[in-house]
Formats: sequence, C-alpha cells, structure tokens
Amino acid sequence: MPASPSATPEHIKDVNTRYHDAAAHSYDAKWGIDFGPIGQDQVEGKLRKALDGDLPDTLGRVLEIGAGTGYFSLNLALAGRIDSLTATDISPGMLESLSKTAANLGIEVETVVTEAEVLPFDDDSFDTVIGHAVLHHIPDLDRAFSEFFRVLVPGGRIVFCGEPSRYGDRVAAAPKRIGTLAGPVWRRLVGASVLEHTEEELCDEEHSLEPEVDVHAFAPADLRKIPPGAGFEEVHVSGEEAVANLWGWSMRSMESTAVPDSIPIGWRNFAFRSYIAFQKVDTALLEPRLPAEFFYNLLLSARKPY
Repeated sequence: MPASPSATPEHIKDVNTRYHDAAAHSYDAKWGIDFGPIGQDQVEGKLRKALDGDLPDTLGRVLEIGAGTGYFSLNLALAGRIDSLTATDISPGMLESLSKTAANLGIEVETVVTEAEVLPFDDDSFDTVIGHAVLHHIPDLDRAFSEFFRVLVPGGRIVFCGEPSRYGDRVAAAPKRIGTLAGPVWRRLVGASVLEHTEEELCDEEHSLEPEVDVHAFAPADLRKIPPGAGFEEVHVSGEEAVANLWGWSMRSMESTAVPDSIPIGWRNFAFRSYIAFQKVDTALLEPRLPAEFFYNLLLSARKPY
C-alpha cells in the first residue's frame, strides 16, 4: 500500500527517514545484497541496459541519490566504474551502514544527508547522477530532476534503475499472495519455524511505516516525460525482470513467514541462485523482445545537453 494521496511531502520524507533508519541494520540481509562478483555483475548489467548498451569505462565523478546501504554505487566502485563517489540519502542510518561497508571494502566515499529536491552542491559538480529504487520515494520529482540537471556538468548523465512499473507492481501482488498462502507447507518441507510477531514488533518503526514509504509506481510513458521537463535529452526507458520478479516475490513471501535463523542455508542458496538464473532468462530472452511496460522494474537514463 503506497502513501496516502493526501500525504504531504513533509510527512512522506519523515516516514521515509524513520523507516529507513529502522531498517538499515538488516537491510542487506533482507534483500540479499551482495558486494562480490555477483553484485558487481548485476549492477553493471543494469547500467548497460539503462544506457542502451553504451557502457562507459568510467562514470567519472558520481553523485548517488538515495544511496541506501550502497548496493548500486559501491558495487560500481568495486567494478572500477567510478572515479569519485558522493553518496546521499535522507536516512542517516542508511548512510552509516554504507560507510561501514565502504570502509570494509576499501572504498573512499563522501556521505551527505540530504533530500533529493534540494541538493547542497554547486552547479556542474558531477559527471553522473545515479540511483537505484529511489525515484518512487521522492514526492516532488520535477523539482528533484531540476536539481539533478543543475549539479551535472554539460554532457553529464542521469542513470536510475530498479524503479517499480505500474503494471509490474500489480502483477507482483499474485506471487506475494501465493507465497504467503504456501508458507505453512513450505515451512514443513524445509524445517523452518513459523514467525510469530509480537505486538511490540508489529508496532515498531520498520513494520508500522513500511506501507507508507512508496509514493509512485510508473508507467514508462509517464517516466519518459519527466527528464525533458528539467532540460534533459536523449531519454531512454527500458524494463527488466519479468520471470525473476514472479519467482523472487513468491520466494520472499514464503520466507517472510519463517524465523530467519531457522531457514536452512541450503534453501537460501537455492532461492538466491534460482533468482539469478531467472534474471538471466529475462535478460537473454524477454527484455530484448518485450516493451518496458511488461516488466517489474524500469530503468531510466538521459543526458544534459552540452
């Protein structure tokens, strides 16, 4: 359930800050975020698709919007695609987690707590502005894209991946329901314990705020219209994940019914590897042949004129 249509921008930002602060400590484990070869291959693949195959050796000076715990930017840095990195987020907790991971990986990064609509950077400061699964959290997209345009050098690019499509969001409801209904049978088969939420857990920040953090789900045609309004050109929108989306949400919904520590490592490995396999099916067979409207995630790129 997204935020209420009557919710003010201030309320949406407050909810996102509190939710992501509360979720930061378990975020990487919850979403299976990897900072090894698999993670690097994933983000380079997303970058390649977003740029319509035009993958540069380096993105230069990079600003990440809504960096979270660093899945997108830190993996790109590990892959050698970033010269310098500034990571921003509205959540101090997320940036704290990102900083710890970056230190462990030996990556230099500047972190700045800020909202997307008012960036505390000079004009023409960055070569590339990137983000993953962030645009759907931002209340005022027109104002945010104007800021992205302002801080980019002439010829600089924006690259955003992992944005939910309106169609894909509706389709995902089916595997979520199926996974939840199959939970009891699945738990018996793998030997996992049922997760009983206490009243205190159900009232904590992460559980109570999660339904309110999403603001948008995009139709590709609508997403294409936003960058030109800020002055961008060469707008490209594509889609990814169809089969992987259906499989991933069914697996994640089943797992959400069990005590995390009781889920066997063998199952976790199977679920993760099968999800990666279905991603490859999507990439090789479906994404080159079907319109962006068919997929769960949307990818966007555009360029600031010289």
